[in-house]
Amino acid sequence: MIIPLYRVAGPSEYLAITGWNVADIKLAKKALILPGQRFVRVNVSPVNYTFEVQAMSAEKLPFLLPAVFTIGPRVDSDDSLVLYAKLMAPHDMCSNHVNELVQGIIEGETRVLAASMTMEEIFRGTKEFKKEVFDKVQLELNQFGLVIYNANIKQLVDVRGHEYFSYLGQKTQMEAANQAKVDVAEAKMKGEIGAKLRQGQTAQNAAKIDAETMIISTQRDGEGQKEEVKVKSEVKIYEYQKEADVAKASAELAAQKAGWEKAAQLAKVEAKQAVSIREAELQVEVEKKNALTRTEKLRAELLSEATVEYDIKVQEANRNLYNNQREADANLYEKQKEAEAEKATADAAFYSRQQAADADLYGKKKEAEGIVALAQAQGFYISTLLKALDGNYAALRDYMMINSGTFQEMARINAEAIKGLQPKISIWSGGATLEGRNGSGGSMKDVAEVYSMLPPLLKTVHEQTGMLPPTWLATLTDAEGKGYVAVVDK
Repeated sequence: MIIPLYRVAGPSEYLAITGWNVADIKLAKKALILPGQRFVRVNVSPVNYTFEVQAMSAEKLPFLLPAVFTIGPRVDSDDSLVLYAKLMAPHDMCSNHVNELVQGIIEGETRVLAASMTMEEIFRGTKEFKKEVFDKVQLELNQFGLVIYNANIKQLVDVRGHEYFSYLGQKTQMEAANQAKVDVAEAKMKGEIGAKLRQGQTAQNAAKIDAETMIISTQRDGEGQKEEVKVKSEVKIYEYQKEADVAKASAELAAQKAGWEKAAQLAKVEAKQAVSIREAELQVEVEKKNALTRTEKLRAELLSEATVEYDIKVQEANRNLYNNQREADANLYEKQKEAEAEKATADAAFYSRQQAADADLYGKKKEAEGIVALAQAQGFYISTLLKALDGNYAALRDYMMINSGTFQEMARINAEAIKGLQPKISIWSGGATLEGRNGSGGSMKDVAEVYSMLPPLLKTVHEQTGMLPPTWLATLTDAEGKGYVAVVDK
């Protein structure tokens, strides 16, 4: 029995679990490892990578870029952490594989970026250059689930044999020394000019102050006289205002008296008219009440008729709806029965076709088995003959040709080929028979005649077709008595 194991990851580690009941990969700080599951510890601590990248600017000037990158897995994103666990977990962050991967990405992006900038732009815009390198490298590291925690690009260094920065530093030092000399001379000039300027400014300021003192004194005298005239004018204006106020109060009193008398007369007239208006309003209210009474009566009558008519319409509509539903149900039932009958017919036809197909398949299968059995029997028959003939393929072929009537067929075909022609026909005689030789016929006379016919027959076939008889049957000789050699391809 396999007991589940409980595993806990370290503070800077995660457990990457795969196997049974895990669709892809599961990350956890602590987990119970079940049978059929495997796990590895994924270290997410960042690592420092120090590089010295050799690049070339747009002016084809090479330089060295020392850089230190702090790179580690992105722990704030579950997707990135899973991607890192899949691709990079089998390798230690300090391994040569990861080191070469990070170095290749940083060198590639740095070279591409440096090739699009001049040396002056790189040297003066170090901050922007660093940001561009950081962004482009981070874009490539995202596909491995890595993130740059810190990137420090040091001062640019000359490549051996190319002292660009050295000469640039000497140039800067010389320009600084010359500028210092110019600044000293300019300071002396400014000191002498400043002294003279201060003296002139002192005299100008003294004269200016004297003139302003006289102006202020004159202004003070004029302001005193203006204040005296102003006070006298305000006294006169106040007296005139008081007289106007008295006249205004008298006029207002007279106007108010006239208004009061007018209001009293209007009040009397309005009182008389108000009584008439009230009588008219009351009469209007009475007429409205009468109209409302008649309206309600008429409305009740019409409403009763409409209610009765509505109930009748509803009953008719319900009856029609019920009849339509019953008719629709009957049609649906009829359609269902027709569909079931068609389905049964289709099933029967399908079963018949299936049985016919099975019978046909069985017949084909048996026919194939017969062909196989026949082929096996023929193979056994041929192998038995070949074994009986001691493996002589030529003898087996000749036997098969004789047994199947191949030579007879060839003779028939040759005869049909020369039919209607005037071929050269050789007529021969068998010579002396056994009867002539021995003086008597005997039972072997016919056999002897057949064998006496074979030499001229085989020679004629050879002359007309070029075919030689098999070696086991006969051997033809030429005029000199030499035998023909039959060449048989095996």
